[in-house]
Amino acid sequence: MLNRLYSRARRWVDERSFPPIVRAVSRDALTYLNHAALNDLHQRVQAIERHRQEGILIEAGCALGGSAIVIAAAKSTQRRLYVYDVFGMIPPPSENDDADVQERYAVIRSGQSTGLKGHAYYGYEDNLLGKVIDNFRRHGVAIEDNNVHLVRGLFQDTLSVNEPVALAHVDGDWFESVLTCLQRIEPHLTDNGVMVIDDYDAWSGCRKAVDAYFSDKHSRYDFVRKTRLHIVRKPPR
Repeated sequence: MLNRLYSRARRWVDERSFPPIVRAVSRDALTYLNHAALNDLHQRVQAIERHRQEGILIEAGCALGGSAIVIAAAKSTQRRLYVYDVFGMIPPPSENDDADVQERYAVIRSGQSTGLKGHAYYGYEDNLLGKVIDNFRRHGVAIEDNNVHLVRGLFQDTLSVNEPVALAHVDGDWFESVLTCLQRIEPHLTDNGVMVIDDYDAWSGCRKAVDAYFSDKHSRYDFVRKTRLHIVRKPPR
């Protein structure tokens, strides 16, 4: 009993140390990321701003917008953030995704998936795009005032990068979605640019895509294990 109380108290103290925006989107059940993972993103973006690093910011896969809101709150208003998502039901996996993914998608497709804190699963929302826009506004980073651009559609159809990228948060879940992000974003990463891979330890397809894509690129990157896998481009020596 005392150990449980101590653990709860310690967790409460730890959570109070995170930035207000991190605690706010978690309290509002807008993301599956925990406080520490959100804080990692917040710190990465703040470091980019502090070092005046060039490049846009990208999030691929935003659900209800929680992590994108944290990124937007941490960046300068001048720096552009592009958020790519279907803003609806997640697309199906492929034969490159293993049983864990196939089983998860079957639950989602059946309509039986549960959401965060008792809410409906975000993929079942009738107007997810409108809800995400409203979530940004309610948390003080309205998209029209903060250089945030929401891009609706499959990554294969919409994700086109032609300029330097300072940070990309890749939350595409399945093999094909993640591989598309890697292929289109990685060539544009700046020195010290980072790709944060949300699902590397969660879903087989994501892990397979990352391992395959970076199999011949390890010398150019640092692979940093934080709450998520951070892949950081090394500057030339």
